[in-house]
This record gives sequence, structure tokens and C-alpha cells, in this order.
Amino acid sequence: MSTHTFVLNGEQVTVDVDDDVRLLWVLRDVLGVTGPKYGCGINVCKACTSHVNGKAFNPCSVRVGDVRPDDEITTIEGLPDTVGADLHPMQEAWLAHDVAQCGYCQPGQIMAAVAKVRQARAQGREIADADLDEIRNICRCGTYHRIREAIKEGAAHM
Repeated sequence: MSTHTFVLNGEQVTVDVDDDVRLLWVLRDVLGVTGPKYGCGINVCKACTSHVNGKAFNPCSVRVGDVRPDDEITTIEGLPDTVGADLHPMQEAWLAHDVAQCGYCQPGQIMAAVAKVRQARAQGREIADADLDEIRNICRCGTYHRIREAIKEGAAHM
């Protein structure tokens, strides 16, 4: 076992696990952070999408041994804290557009959407339909139209 330290949702955490354990299992099973969902475990479905240093990533595909002590991991649980509110504007838009059906993919969808909006703004522009086409999170319920509308509204309030 090895000791691994990183920042999770604004707080420094330390865990003792083997280097090869995927970060998703560290988050869920060791630290009890269950927002990132297990879907495929091979970086395809994106149900576990979270942020590392502000960018979307999938903890199912990252070994905890590859996480640096200064890496900031944000999950859906920590997203509202990034704006100092009870809910992030993207979460509010999700509710306003009644996006969720089963809800399993929604934390990952929201985290991917927020990262995509931030990426567009870092490039000096607003999010466009082409950006929405690049979000590859899978929704088995097929609420893609509502997801797209919620992303546009959430972006307007970010």
C-alpha cells in the first residue's frame, strides 16, 4: 500500500491504497463520494466524469498513483462550492428543464457540461452547438434534447 494525497472538493485528503487502484474506486469506496457513478470502467460511458484542475476527466481511467498532491479533484458534490451557492447554475438548469429520468448519468453529464462551458470561455467565446456535439456522455434514457437545452441555460447563468 502507498499513501496518496490530493485535494478533493476543496479539502486535502490522504488515502492508503495501492498505486494501481482506479481513482473512481478511491472516491466511492474509500472516501464515500458517490456522485461519480460506475458505468463501464473503461472511459467510454463517462458516468463518472469529474474535474481535475478544472478540466473534465474520468476517474475510472486514472490510477490513484498518477494523481499528484496538488491536483484538485472536483466531483458533483463539490461543484456548488465552486460558485459559493447551494446549487451550481448548471444544476439549477437541469432542474428547470426536468432533464433527469433515471438520473444515473446526470452527475457526469453536468460535470462535462460545466467543463465544456469553461473551455469555450477560456477560448473567448460562448458555448456553441458544435461544443455540445463533443460531449460524449451516454444517457440510456435518451434525454439529449433536454440536456442540450439545460446546458445552454446553465451556461447563460455561469
